Amino acid sequence: MSTAPKIWTRETGLVEKRDLWAAMKRGFRGRCPRCGQGKLFRAFLKTADHCASCGLDFTPHRADDLPAYLVIVIVGHIVVPTILWIETNYTTPVWLSFVAYLPFTFFASLALLQPVKGAVVGLQWALRMHGFDENPPDGIPPV
Repeated sequence: MSTAPKIWTRETGLVEKRDLWAAMKRGFRGRCPRCGQGKLFRAFLKTADHCASCGLDFTPHRADDLPAYLVIVIVGHIVVPTILWIETNYTTPVWLSFVAYLPFTFFASLALLQPVKGAVVGLQWALRMHGFDENPPDGIPPV
């Protein structure tokens, strides 16, 4: 660890302002979290290498499994209470339950997966996480 004191100047304190909610909303829509113009994804869940509009590098993001976990929580909080309400108030045949609940759960999960991953990438950019910081701390190797 370096014992040399850091000298703070006006320039070291000037950093780009990053609005968390705007970045997450842009990411949710599949757009660049910085400018909102370029595409965030080049395939269904593959992020682009950089923004075509502002040039922001997307390669340092580390969304990993968080979007899948969040989708499970969101869809579960919609599907489970609905199933419990229907099954306690109405008598439905088992085949009808499978025909209705399974496809809805599957398609709702697929529909939310890309927007939630985009929001997670926007969150990481706004909070300067995982290489989205211009001035990373000394002594920490890149991921």
